[in-house]
Amino acid sequence: MSLPRIIGAVALVIGLVLLGMAYNASQAPVEQVSEAVTGRFSDQTITFLIAGAAAAAGGLLLFLFGRRRG
Repeated sequence: MSLPRIIGAVALVIGLVLLGMAYNASQAPVEQVSEAVTGRFSDQTITFLIAGAAAAAGGLLLFLFGRRRG
């Protein structure tokens, strides 16, 4: 397996972990109340969501289309 594909796999896993953290943060009672009152999630939750989605998408693309040898 080439280095770009390994990096892609690692980025995909990190992205999925960040997405899981964003989901857990969004389900916290304090976050639910805050979202109900303000209509939006906290900045930390949004940051986890955006970073996780970007890392997962980039990692998946790099894993699937990374430079192949041979």
